[in-house]
Amino acid sequence: MINDQCLMINNHSIMSNASQFLSLVNSPLKFRLFLLAKLPSAFFCGVRVRSADEEKCVVTVPFKWLSQNPFRSTYFACLAMAAEMSTGVLAMAHIYKRNPAVSMLVLDVKGNFIKKATGKTRFTCEDGSLIRQSIEEAFGTGDGRIVTARSAGRNESGEVVAEFTITWSFKVKPNSN
Repeated sequence: MINDQCLMINNHSIMSNASQFLSLVNSPLKFRLFLLAKLPSAFFCGVRVRSADEEKCVVTVPFKWLSQNPFRSTYFACLAMAAEMSTGVLAMAHIYKRNPAVSMLVLDVKGNFIKKATGKTRFTCEDGSLIRQSIEEAFGTGDGRIVTARSAGRNESGEVVAEFTITWSFKVKPNSN
C-alpha cells in the first residue's frame, strides 16, 4: 500500500511537471523568448508551437524569405526543424524537472518529401504516450532507451507534404548528490 501511494505521488509529480512545461510551451511569448535565446534559427525562420499536450504537439513553419530555398518552396532544413520540434517538445515535457535528470539526444532523422511546401506547413506528432513509456522504462531499468517518433507535415489544404521520423535516446543521469 505504501508503495502504491509513493507511486501515485510520484506519478502526480510527473504529471504536474509535464503540465508546468506545457504551460510554458503553450504561452506564445514565453516560448518565443525561449526560441530566441536557445534556438535562434527556429525563431527567425518562424517555427512556432501551435498546441501541445502530453500526447500531441503541433508545430508550424511558414514559407517566407528566411525559410525559403531557391526553388520557391520551404527549405528542407526548416521543415526538419519543425518536425523535430513537434517530437522534442513531447520528450521535454516528460523529462521536465525529473529527478534524477534525463538526457535526451537525437540519434537519427529521416525525411520523406512528398509535395512542394509553398505555404504554412503544420507538423503533428501524436507519439506522446510512446515517448513517455520509453522514458519510464529508462527510469525503471536504469538503461538508456531509444524511441522513434513520427511527425507528418501538412499544407493548408491538409495534404501531406513531408513525413519525418526522429529517433531519440533517453538516459537517466546518475545522481550527483
